[in-house]
Amino acid sequence: MKRNPIFYVFLLALASCCGPEDGTYSLQLFTTNDVHGRYFDSLYVDDGVRQSLYAVSRYVDSVRTADGAENVIFVDAGDCLQGDNAAYYYNYVDTVTPHLYARMANYMGYDAVVVGNHDVETGHAVYDRIARQLDMPFMAANALRNDTGKPYFDDYTIVRKNGLKVAILGYTNPNMKNWLAEDLWKGMHFESLIPIVQQDVDKVMAKEHPHVVVVAVHSGTGEGDGSSLESQGLDLYKSLTGVDFLVCSHDHRPAIYTKDGMCLINTGSHCRNIGHGTVTLEIKDGKVVSRKHSAELVPVRKDLVDTEMRDLFRSDYEAVKAFTVKPVGTLARDMRTRDAYTGMCDYMDLLHTLSLSCTPARVSFAAPLTFNGYLEAGTLVYNDLFTIYPFENQLFVVEMTGKEIKDYLEFSYDTWINTVSGRKGEHVLKISNEPDPRTGQERWSFDGRAYNFDSAGGLVYTVDVTEKYGSRVKIESLADGTSFDMSGKYNVAMTSYRASGGGAIMREGAKVDTDNIESRVVAKYPEIRNILYDFLAGHGSIDPAAISDPSVIGHWSFVPEKLAGRMLEKDMELLFD
Repeated sequence: MKRNPIFYVFLLALASCCGPEDGTYSLQLFTTNDVHGRYFDSLYVDDGVRQSLYAVSRYVDSVRTADGAENVIFVDAGDCLQGDNAAYYYNYVDTVTPHLYARMANYMGYDAVVVGNHDVETGHAVYDRIARQLDMPFMAANALRNDTGKPYFDDYTIVRKNGLKVAILGYTNPNMKNWLAEDLWKGMHFESLIPIVQQDVDKVMAKEHPHVVVVAVHSGTGEGDGSSLESQGLDLYKSLTGVDFLVCSHDHRPAIYTKDGMCLINTGSHCRNIGHGTVTLEIKDGKVVSRKHSAELVPVRKDLVDTEMRDLFRSDYEAVKAFTVKPVGTLARDMRTRDAYTGMCDYMDLLHTLSLSCTPARVSFAAPLTFNGYLEAGTLVYNDLFTIYPFENQLFVVEMTGKEIKDYLEFSYDTWINTVSGRKGEHVLKISNEPDPRTGQERWSFDGRAYNFDSAGGLVYTVDVTEKYGSRVKIESLADGTSFDMSGKYNVAMTSYRASGGGAIMREGAKVDTDNIESRVVAKYPEIRNILYDFLAGHGSIDPAAISDPSVIGHWSFVPEKLAGRMLEKDMELLFD
């Protein structure tokens, strides 16, 4: 006899009220974070393969098949919508087809997805569309609406797993205003994860009485000393109560921490690992009388993929590939982004030329945004533009005084270089021979983030490696020979990330109040990759003659030249050989 659908709703409600039977239950949590558009396993332009959501899907589904889907929780901690051509294509090119990430996440059966700062970077039109198209909550409980004070996104969800109630709470990066221009997150503001997470956990526990609590935050693991709004993971780990799993992200640094009653999981990034946590509960008289936790990182095998998923999304892959390999111009000679660490080079000349083409800019700040990219001379395809400029940063022109510009450069170079005398064992570049926190590999690497190593275009200046912070930068003039005035005012082109406070160079170096940066912004331009695309459309080629005019971009160098050159060469050998 065919039952009325209401009958099944009644049975489900009845089961929910009764709670789990006495016994031992084991639930498995799987996590991803900072996927950064790594949807497909193909590199688009050659036959190479990489870790991807295809491989993640296969692994999680294998556990669902072996241990029962009712015992599996699946969560992503944010930054899904930026970083790869596939994300870009469905963010801005094909905006009619339902977004690829939403369709993939729905297929993979995530229970919740957290909003990351790079997801917000895509703008309201993209992330609002994603929120509508996902079958699971898109979560950021600390992104509060300015008009009501309530969360703009979903705050938490309750999922049933083998009769147990699992509460999943999600939070985004609270330092959003130092990452992105306010236009991208208009209508909301962002609260620190402390104390809001504990307050929310207490409310959810009192209201829902969950058996298991998962908190997923788009925040780095951090040091646990309360010093970083950007990375509050260990701060939460040390202070939270009532939480079984804390899922962190954002810093791309794989990490596992376990203690009695809680585990912290950070998979790193780009589908290289899957986070795996297990909680075993003993239920007696309807209550949890004991629980045990464990956690690990599972390396993802790029060659083992969900073939049904790959077939299902093949037409999407073909559309992205066709867009990716579209010729956009030519490159006159080979270009290496790592050349930026030792002085002027074609790569940085290009970025400064693009920035200074945006009137009314007279000075520009730019940093190498691809750590060690290489482009061979010849035809450029759209994919190459992501090597040159991987982020969706807008270009802002900001008014600054001469002193602020000088102080800005002093701060930037201090994150980049040491003061040296030429003695054996010294390094001009701030590098250390320690395990890379993102990969664990033993290697020489920068102490700071290379994407904060800003140089200036439009100026003539030197950086003395034998001088201390505050006395290194000597500005001789503007690029056209005009004298540089410390008390004068200049329009400076920089990324929206930098103008908003990213990297702390404006705030701590130049002492500019980035909370009120709009009062200094004199012009805004589109994403810098689009400016690059327009440059190629107009010039047809990236030619040194078109990007290295000293009367436009100026000139700078490390001095004393012989000492700096010799030591920089040795440092670069350590970093890249």
